[in-house]
Amino acid sequence: MNPHPRTRILITAALALALAHPSPAAADQPPVLPPASAPVGVPAPGPRTDGPYVPQPIVPGGVIIPLYPPDSPYLKRDRLAEPEEYHYYEPERVGYVIHIHNPSIEFHPGNRQLNTGSVVILAAGGAHRTLNVGGEGADEVNYFYNYGVSTVILRNRLRSDGYDPQIDGVNDALQAIKLVRAHAKEWNLDPRRIGIMGFSAGAELAAAATLQWADFDARNDLPSNPLAKVSSRPDFAGIIYPGPSPFARGVPPAIPRDMPPAFITCAGWGDWIHAVWATEYFTALLNDGVPNVEMHIYARGHHPGDKVGPGEPPSTGGITDRGFIAFGAWQDRFMDWFRDLGFLGKPGVETQAAIDVAANLNRVKKSASWSPPKTVPPAQAPTAPAKGP
Repeated sequence: MNPHPRTRILITAALALALAHPSPAAADQPPVLPPASAPVGVPAPGPRTDGPYVPQPIVPGGVIIPLYPPDSPYLKRDRLAEPEEYHYYEPERVGYVIHIHNPSIEFHPGNRQLNTGSVVILAAGGAHRTLNVGGEGADEVNYFYNYGVSTVILRNRLRSDGYDPQIDGVNDALQAIKLVRAHAKEWNLDPRRIGIMGFSAGAELAAAATLQWADFDARNDLPSNPLAKVSSRPDFAGIIYPGPSPFARGVPPAIPRDMPPAFITCAGWGDWIHAVWATEYFTALLNDGVPNVEMHIYARGHHPGDKVGPGEPPSTGGITDRGFIAFGAWQDRFMDWFRDLGFLGKPGVETQAAIDVAANLNRVKKSASWSPPKTVPPAQAPTAPAKGP
């Protein structure tokens, strides 16, 4: 039964009075904000099925393609269905990946209005135990986007899962270059502007790719391979605080005549051994006369994850500012180099890098010990015969 209208008025007034004058106990409680929602968009491992594992995107919107068909001899088929594991340094994004048995690439286009046709394949570090795709993958996707440069996050196999980085990891890097070049038209890329940037352990793969691509292409030139005639040669390389290059392992490898240009950077005193490896790679290319090789060794800085003392810059990686030291701006020096070589120009136009490679195919190896050039006296003009009387 509905209450009398006068009763309803009295009830409403009482509620209004209670809200306007809360009880003493309620008045003593400070106002509380509602709880924030949990982070969204962080990938969880995909389900295990009878088929090959389907990798989850590191950055939302990524186009993921496995590197190899499921029956490839490069894969361990008995482990192909095992899910990857995604781990976090911060709760809102992936820090690193492990248990990669179905290696893949994840494509992200650059700003389409600024499209240069250039693409950087990102090979993260992690000492071949983990793949640090957060600071050495996801961050760089957004950075290069603003220059009209597309990016690809490489998910290569790791030593910690029973793979050999010098074989399986390098194969993954070279196959990634092939696969990206095969999709160049579909992704609005210039097939002559495809390069690789490696960090730490990933730089080992990038350095090897610049040297071993021709052998990889020859081994995979098979009638059954749809990528048989697609080159795995990188058009440029970024070697960032690298692990040991092939020049640090016994007999130095042959340097291709069409060796791509390379940008190399590392901290010096605070990251001594990686600086030595960076210098070995640089010196080998410099002595061979490879054009457009640039190196920056910075006075201050540390390798990512190293312990640092009081007052020292933080040992962060990737493109972080590292406490606003000069090493924290290496990526700007890379973009200067990248621009100088023509990779930020309009797609379809031959880059300065390509012009210089073609002009130096017959270069002469430089001498490690400098000596002044020999001077040749100018030829004397013939003396005119004396005229007779």
